Formats: sequence, C-alpha cells, structure tokens
Amino acid sequence: MVKDIDWANLGFGYVKTDYRFVANYKNGAWDEGQLSTDEKVVINECAGVLQYAQTCFEGMKAYRTVDNKVVCFRPDLNAKRMADTARRLVMPVFPENRYVEAVLKTIKANIDWVPPYGTGAALYLRPYMFGSGIVIGVKPAQEFQFRIFATPVGAYFKGGANGVALRVPDFDRAAPRGTGHVKAGLNYAMSLYPIQEAHEHGYAENLYLDSATRTYVEETGGANVIFITKDNVVVTPKSNTILPSVTRRSLMYVAEHYLGLKVEERAIPFEEISEFKECALCGTAAVLSPVGRIDNKEQTIEFDYNNKGIGEISKKLYDTLLGIQMGLIEAPEGWIREIE
Repeated sequence: MVKDIDWANLGFGYVKTDYRFVANYKNGAWDEGQLSTDEKVVINECAGVLQYAQTCFEGMKAYRTVDNKVVCFRPDLNAKRMADTARRLVMPVFPENRYVEAVLKTIKANIDWVPPYGTGAALYLRPYMFGSGIVIGVKPAQEFQFRIFATPVGAYFKGGANGVALRVPDFDRAAPRGTGHVKAGLNYAMSLYPIQEAHEHGYAENLYLDSATRTYVEETGGANVIFITKDNVVVTPKSNTILPSVTRRSLMYVAEHYLGLKVEERAIPFEEISEFKECALCGTAAVLSPVGRIDNKEQTIEFDYNNKGIGEISKKLYDTLLGIQMGLIEAPEGWIREIE
C-alpha cells in the first residue's frame, strides 16, 4: 500500500525508507550483498573515505506509470557511468549487471514509497561506493562498501513564472566531473561554498565556464544545460570535463527522434547564449528546469517565457520525456525497466 504522504508538496530531501542494499568488497571480491533495514553506516575512523575521500555516487529515479506499474529509467547507463568513475578512483567496479539487479531489488523492497502517478514526485535512488578499509598512507583502500538507499522526492528546482536564475561566478570549479559523480575531495564538497553563496544572492545555481579560457559554457554545479536557438535547434555543450548526463542524452534523443528537431552537441561560447531563445537545466534531480535569467558580472541575459513558466520547445521536450517515463508514450527499447 502506498504510503500516506503529501506527495504534491514533497521537497527534495531525505526520508528514511524501509530497506537499503549493502554489499562489501574484501580480499579481492564482492560478497553477495543483501537488503538491510539499518540506515547507519559503521566504519573505522581511518577508513579511506574519511582520510582521502575515496567515494563516488550515482542518482536515478523510479516512477509509477499511468497504468500503476513501477518502473526505473535507464539504470544500465548509471551502472556504466559508475563503473567508469570507480576505475578513475582506483575502486573495484561493482559489476554492471549486479548494479542494475540491486537497483531493481531496492525499488521493489521500497515499492510502497513510490509516489502515485500524477503527483510530480518520484522515488530517488542513490547508489554509492566508498573506501571502508583502513588507510593512513596516501593510497587506495583495499576494502569497499557499495550501498543503495531510496528516498521519495519532489521537485529539485522551483522557479517562478519565468524560470530560475543563474549566475556566472568569477572563479573556476575546483575540478571537472569527468566520467561521473567523482567526489574524491575535489568536486561537490568544494562546490558547497559557491552554491551557498549563489543561494544567498537569489540564484538557483552557478553556471560554470571552461577553466582554460573562461569563454565556453560547461554546466552548473548540479545539472547539465541545454539551449534552444531561434530556429528551434537543441544545442548542448560538448566538453570532456562535464558530466555525461543520462537525462541530457535522453532529451537529445527525444528532440531528434520524437520531435524531429535538429540537435547539436558542440562548444558554446558564452557570448553566443544571448542569441538563444530558451535555456534549461537537465538532470536526474532537475529533470528539465527552465532558466529565466543568467547574470555575468554587469551583463544580464534573460529568457522571456511570457509568464508560462517554460519555453515552447523545452515544454515539448519535458512532456515527451515525462510521457515516456510515465508510460504515456512508447519508450525506445531498453529505456524502461519494470519492477516485477
């Protein structure tokens, strides 16, 4: 039975659910893993994650469709991305097929926490891995733990009638994201101060430019960015230092194959974005959130949606992707995994 929660007004935060998946790596192999009711993580004070931040994570969502099925959206791509990240951080890869199985098992165990269709909420899955073994010298841990917890969430960004506001900070990110959510003491922790500062000044996010020349658009701290030209071309930045977003890739496919639009993944000079008619943030948490304004020092670029809250093409992209996730529109093969 679905939990009795005010789903329509649910924020984006942590709510303890019934089960989480836990697997341990020791002596060169992963154990079978199991579901647990204990949300606490117990590790040694000298664990690698605490000393050298050897950890990574992913994020995805489960939905209840129009015909009341519970589904997960493209977990195989998250599995591959986490595997790539683990290799970069000298961590043992949790096998991709087992990753998907663990995600589906965690959703099934918490199926009563999957929000009803039409509420705008979802069950957010957070797979993560960390060095649990003792490390004092600067080297990788030898023992690791892989976990997945689930929490029901609402909207990540809440904009006004003309979308959220971004700013271009006068400093670079601490480090690129690379192949995935690489935390490793470089990324998200280092972004906490600038995002807090952005919020204090009324902005939803920071829009970062490339660190080499500070002339090309990259992404925000927590989402990729897409633009729509006046000729309805969907454009997204091409860079090897931004997150390969599952949502962005899906939206670009939707734009081309469902809506018949031209798409471009290319370097985007910041000076060009004033020529675009729409801008939006995209990601698992953000889904597709319209941007109304970007401030860069003394320059302000505005995207006017006439109090509709979202641009015409962005809305078509959002509605189509959501329709696929919710079972209203036929999905490409392999995109939807049903929880049985």
